Amino acid sequence: MRLLLLSMVLIFTAGCMDKNAKPFDVKNLAKSDIDMVADINLKTLRKLSRDLTIKLYKRNPKELQKVPGMTIEKRLEQLFPITRLADGFPELGQTDGADAVPLAFSDNYQGDRVFALMAGVTGMLDKAYNGKKEIFILDELDQQKLYNSARNLESVAWHLNNRKDPQGNLYILSNGISEEGITNYSYERILGKLIGTQDLMADVIADKTNRTINRVVHGAASMTFFPI
Repeated sequence: MRLLLLSMVLIFTAGCMDKNAKPFDVKNLAKSDIDMVADINLKTLRKLSRDLTIKLYKRNPKELQKVPGMTIEKRLEQLFPITRLADGFPELGQTDGADAVPLAFSDNYQGDRVFALMAGVTGMLDKAYNGKKEIFILDELDQQKLYNSARNLESVAWHLNNRKDPQGNLYILSNGISEEGITNYSYERILGKLIGTQDLMADVIADKTNRTINRVVHGAASMTFFPI
């Protein structure tokens, strides 16, 4: 018993001596390795979505100006709250997630298209993780929801690059070539990372639960999104 206690003390001391180690957090005792991976993915998704929101507003400042007094910071507060509105955004007709995306590409919509688009993106990602900001052992993730959200994001990316108004102009500017001839595909890269993160997490959860993902072919040009 004394030998066991001494060994435990030595291990604990060695851990404390590692200055590069992250500080111990009691809540991590309620997390599996996969839960911690999910937490990292959630942080990654949040950062990528925030970056995409900021970039789109800088590329499309007229959308922000449609709402008097609105700023990018205020939009970020709306899109990344501690608790998401259960009944959607009043500004978007009480819609959120996949239901908000069509507004961004509708001829009749006169509101902030970037906000509608990012409400769609962030809402779908939020639902894919059941609204959780952290994942614990008792939380169950659904591999099909994660997979479906990735396919829906592929549709979002297609519409962003291809949907135009009756005058032939893109509803929302993103990728393009500057007057100096410099190509900018940073928007596409961010969406690609969001899609890749969701696909990877879907495969991890499917492997953990020994469940099959229903890999249905989905036309990117469709405005009908998979359920999440």
